[in-house]
Amino acid sequence: MKLFLDTADVESVKERVSTGFISGITTNPTLIRKSGRNPQHVYQELIDLGINDISMEVVGDSEEELFNNAMGHVKTYDNKATIKLPCSVDGLKVCKRLSTIGVRTNVTLIFSVSQAILAALAGATYISPFIGRMDDNSLDGIKLVNDIVHIFKRHYTGTKVLAASLRDVQSVGVAFGVGADICTVPTDVFDKMYNHVLTDKGIAQFNKDYAETSN
Repeated sequence: MKLFLDTADVESVKERVSTGFISGITTNPTLIRKSGRNPQHVYQELIDLGINDISMEVVGDSEEELFNNAMGHVKTYDNKATIKLPCSVDGLKVCKRLSTIGVRTNVTLIFSVSQAILAALAGATYISPFIGRMDDNSLDGIKLVNDIVHIFKRHYTGTKVLAASLRDVQSVGVAFGVGADICTVPTDVFDKMYNHVLTDKGIAQFNKDYAETSN
């Protein structure tokens, strides 16, 4: 059971990585754009923070373009780079090529069991079903994770299920509950995982009682 942060905001990672709870970072071109930063600078600064597993998404119009972009990341960032690939024909071909040379991969934009099966056959390290986006389209994202986990365990695949597009704390618990190996969450969802109104009330009561008994 691992938690990743889904962000390209280095400062927000810096604030939270000291907890020891964060095992990796997932990024994508949209998050990089929102950060307003050069992606190479973002990746290097995350590595400097001690992050050893960073999903770096590659884009391209062909298998060779995807592969060349992936190898550029591998040469620059070595084993800190997890190459994030789309679940497309070219993306899966590149995944297979990278898996044969020991490069970590994360096949993203998974919306069906059949896509997850193909990604596992391509040797993906991680597959990322997008729970929130499925829910947005009146589809059951958690059921998809459950189905994928069931098949992967039945056939002893080494591919890990990385639940993505999680928008609230409840979804994190349910995703882990159905067997996701990893959940990647935005920083605001991570922060809310600490909180519960009854915990706050309990702490306040204990502090009050302690103050009264220590006088």
